[in-house]
Amino acid sequence: MVHVTDQELLSRLTLNPRVMVGKPVIRGTRLTVEYILDRLAHRATTADLLDEYEGLTSDDIAACLLFAKQSLLETDYLPLAEAS
Repeated sequence: MVHVTDQELLSRLTLNPRVMVGKPVIRGTRLTVEYILDRLAHRATTADLLDEYEGLTSDDIAACLLFAKQSLLETDYLPLAEAS
């Protein structure tokens, strides 16, 4: 297995205010990170996504997951309610 750096993965994504209202997308597509994560959350597999979208790669999907992870690291959390 070839190791791909975080920076190499994230370079597969782009943000452009004129594409999908500025949401992060997989470079060269109109597939948003949000869409890919939603599909995965609803039990689509990597293989399902690769079959559905010609040109999509497993590194593209990994980039979406890494973007989500890094977004969570950069988020401050406040409790919604006090624990009893």
